[in-house]
Amino acid sequence: MDRYLLRQVVPPFSIALGVVMAALLLERLLVLFDMLATNGSSMKTFVALLSDLVPHYLGLALPAAMCVSVFSVIRRMSANHEIDALTASGVSIFRICQPFVLTGAVFGLLAFSLYGFIQPYARYDYRSAFYFASHAGWTPHLQSKMFAISDNIVLTAETVDHAGSRLWHVFIRDQSDKTHTRYISAQKGYLYNPADGSQIRLDLIDGTIVTDSGDKQPSVTGFTRTTRMISSNGKLDNEAYNGRGETERELTVPELYYGIRHGNPSISHSYMIAELHFRLARTAAIPFIPILACALAGVRKRQRGNPGLAIAAITLVGFDHTLQMGMSFVANMHMSPLLVIWLPTVAFAMICVAMLIRQAGGIRILLTRGPALAPRELSADGLPRRIVETGT
Repeated sequence: MDRYLLRQVVPPFSIALGVVMAALLLERLLVLFDMLATNGSSMKTFVALLSDLVPHYLGLALPAAMCVSVFSVIRRMSANHEIDALTASGVSIFRICQPFVLTGAVFGLLAFSLYGFIQPYARYDYRSAFYFASHAGWTPHLQSKMFAISDNIVLTAETVDHAGSRLWHVFIRDQSDKTHTRYISAQKGYLYNPADGSQIRLDLIDGTIVTDSGDKQPSVTGFTRTTRMISSNGKLDNEAYNGRGETERELTVPELYYGIRHGNPSISHSYMIAELHFRLARTAAIPFIPILACALAGVRKRQRGNPGLAIAAITLVGFDHTLQMGMSFVANMHMSPLLVIWLPTVAFAMICVAMLIRQAGGIRILLTRGPALAPRELSADGLPRRIVETGT
């Protein structure tokens, strides 16, 4: 029976997980396109940023996919009277729910590894990659009649297109060489910002180069086309960006525990406590999600609709927002995590178990007494009309 139930839950779980992950990643991809499209970022940059977001969105999608898949399986079995047959043969609803709860416990361990170890590193990688992608080079900052400064180079243009890659009436002051200064003017220029942010290539057309050595007569050189390789500010950005661990969300569970015990000069003590208890509470609640789905998926006889999935979604979203609010109370108001984080978690677990017990009691009453039949459903012999008509 366990193998049968697990085989039934795998296809809807895979579909639900894929749909939720695709929706979340596509939504983030649109945001990244809007923020980095003018930066000349390659598709490789967007793929790298999305890969860093996979652990975060996986932690959100796993509970939702598990709830939807278990709910769909139990509801289908209930509608097809499989639950009634199993219960009549002595198999309780708790036994039917057992493999789902064990699967939820396994997912809880996976979620603990995500929340406690993988997500902090992935979150830092995403923030650093996004910082470098949005700050590398001049392309997103260069505008018409404005100066762009990088190292020893000053660049300005009379007109710049909306993407920042085509320039007209360009002027450059280059002091890269300490022995002389070059003043470059050109009618037109093209900026090429590489994906790795190493150097920016600037192609100039129809211009003049004036080289001033200070102690000598300036030299003037005309050109029809020339290429300048300009160092980007990526090196400066690497030095300026903070290392991992500047915020509590970038710390793993052992690092949070160590910071709580021994202190962390850059992070508040209450913020670390709130983050640690929030992660542990979210992990502890995951095995109870299949119980909630099993309790709400039962279909009563002659019932056309079942709002159980909507109730489950509202319950999960409300519980998650309650934990986030409790984390805020612990971090900012120094309240006890036992009161505002663990008390809602225990209440959520008790509500899930109580709903399953109520569902099991309803099934037991239905099997022992049978459904109440209206007089019009009875035949002249006092038997249910559908039994008399079918002859069974």
